[in-house]
Amino acid sequence: MQKNILHLDLDTFFVSCERLIDSRLQHRPLLVGGIGDRGVVAACSYETRAFGVHSGMSMKVARRLCPEAVVIKGNSGIYTKYSHLVTEIIKEKVPLFEKASVDEFYADLTGMDKFYGCYKYASELRQQIIKESGLPISFGLSANKIVSKVATGEAKPNNQLQIDSGFEKSFLAPLSIRKIPSVGEKTYQTLRNLGVDKVAVIQQMPVEMMISALGANGRTIWKRANGIDNPPIIPFYERKSISTERTFTKDTIDVVQLRTTIFAMAESLAYQLRRGEKLAGTISVKIRYSDFNTYSKQIKIPYSSADHIIIPKVLELFDKLYQRRLLIRLVGVKISDIVTGNYQINLFDDTEEMLSLYNAMDTIRGRYGELSVMRASSMGAKTIGRFQNPFGGEPPVLLAHRKH
Repeated sequence: MQKNILHLDLDTFFVSCERLIDSRLQHRPLLVGGIGDRGVVAACSYETRAFGVHSGMSMKVARRLCPEAVVIKGNSGIYTKYSHLVTEIIKEKVPLFEKASVDEFYADLTGMDKFYGCYKYASELRQQIIKESGLPISFGLSANKIVSKVATGEAKPNNQLQIDSGFEKSFLAPLSIRKIPSVGEKTYQTLRNLGVDKVAVIQQMPVEMMISALGANGRTIWKRANGIDNPPIIPFYERKSISTERTFTKDTIDVVQLRTTIFAMAESLAYQLRRGEKLAGTISVKIRYSDFNTYSKQIKIPYSSADHIIIPKVLELFDKLYQRRLLIRLVGVKISDIVTGNYQINLFDDTEEMLSLYNAMDTIRGRYGELSVMRASSMGAKTIGRFQNPFGGEPPVLLAHRKH
């Protein structure tokens, strides 16, 4: 059966949300992110891109490039709300879909062409999202996820494009190699050094040559350039979660120990999110008392993977939950409503220094293990023996915890 895979992407999502709230921002150059000179651009409108502005750059540089731009500190709570709204619309209309990030979705429409017409169904779904959310959204429709994603990019802004079966290669051929998903800056430079600038050139190359130049990733890029890569739809489950628990060897009422343990759990889970390029929208804390009665509380949060957002919420939940003042047998922390996404949605409160700190911490952890660097507030949760660096050398780096 011919596959029909739909890719939906909310156009300049953060910018569009701000314009929905304040119509005076329509058609004006707009920067969303940290508003100070040390802030970072989380999102920018199409009007600013002609000046060389892009997300991830210093806000100070962006303002210098486009001095007439309106600068707004982002509100991740608002963006999470609209992300949930669009998710609910898609969930009602499509039996199988993947939430790839807060503003990006895939849906499997295979089989609908027999009864309705996939393009017509996708068009009506897009119009429903625009009508009910007020947000612009684009889509691409083809036989696989990769071609559909590229088609969405070509359809933008606020439009739609179908690539019929058999026309994948001819559609991709004239495009820049930058348009292929997974071609980052380093890969792009490697390919340019080989004289490759258009997808058509890769299509004409033997796959062995791509593998020789780029390793295993070369095969993936070659398949994508030829429109034959078929990664599966990963079904979205809102309850998708990761969690951790600790049962104490001796029941305790030591609040300092309990809070330290909870702190360390939250820090570990936030790191796991960043390592997997995920964001979480729900946090819950569990307590089991010595009489085995178990209680839990949860809270919705703006999508995040940041320690300084997740840890305070976990401690706040624990303080609300721990009311009986009885001996505790077990504590646990769970983060759920997980979607794929990078750190971008946390850029509104952060500075370049904080982003550098997170990158440095996570790089050390990735190289020497999760316990190789930790905040001082979580130290008491580990035994001295676990501090040992598995590769030898210096003890773990300690970071004094402070509120941001």
